[in-house]
Amino acid sequence: MNPTETLDSPGYDIPPEMRGQVNITTINRIYNWSRKNSLWPMMFGLACCAIEMICTAASRYDFSRFGMEVMRPSPRQADVMIVSGTVTKKMVPQIVRLYNQMPEPKYVVAMGACASGGGPFKEGYNVVSGIDKFLPVDVYIPGCPPTPQALLHGLMTLQKKVEKESIKTSRWYSRRPVPPVPVPVLGPDLMNPAKYAEIREYTRKLAEEQLQSSEGDNANRDAEGQGGEA
Repeated sequence: MNPTETLDSPGYDIPPEMRGQVNITTINRIYNWSRKNSLWPMMFGLACCAIEMICTAASRYDFSRFGMEVMRPSPRQADVMIVSGTVTKKMVPQIVRLYNQMPEPKYVVAMGACASGGGPFKEGYNVVSGIDKFLPVDVYIPGCPPTPQALLHGLMTLQKKVEKESIKTSRWYSRRPVPPVPVPVLGPDLMNPAKYAEIREYTRKLAEEQLQSSEGDNANRDAEGQGGEA
């Protein structure tokens, strides 16, 4: 939709005698206008970015001005998932499961450096380097943590994306098999299969060392007990 178009000037030719009496528009325009102004977010706060997200929903910044009236922890009536904070490998299945339970159309906002690419914990053994490895992210909001103004800008960017969508090409209207129970699709295993043998050998040696150490402690305690009895 051209931003210069209005209800009085929709980009179509209107006969002079009907101007001011008839408005011409498209179903896409009405549909997207209503959707972009009624996006209900589902909060998924994991770290310090969640504090800024909560602040954005409070009275000072009040993102209900943009139609996002209620922020819920439930996926049942949510339109957009805001992932804010450090995503660990233990938490990924829960995020994917909640995303699968959200009704279409649905969107994902990655808030902050950790949700976008891992942030300062990217090299950690338990941290996912970006939620986009598992979910289709629509808007990235940089920052550590992003300010409430940055989150508002990201949500307005999402509104612009919604405004440009078409019913004919939307993925949620395509005919495809729908699983009866949402099952997380995590893609490749989080552990590198090429290192399975190395991990198995390391854990075997570690178990042997712990067993030997435990046997040595038991032998020492038995010797001390016998010495005390003598």
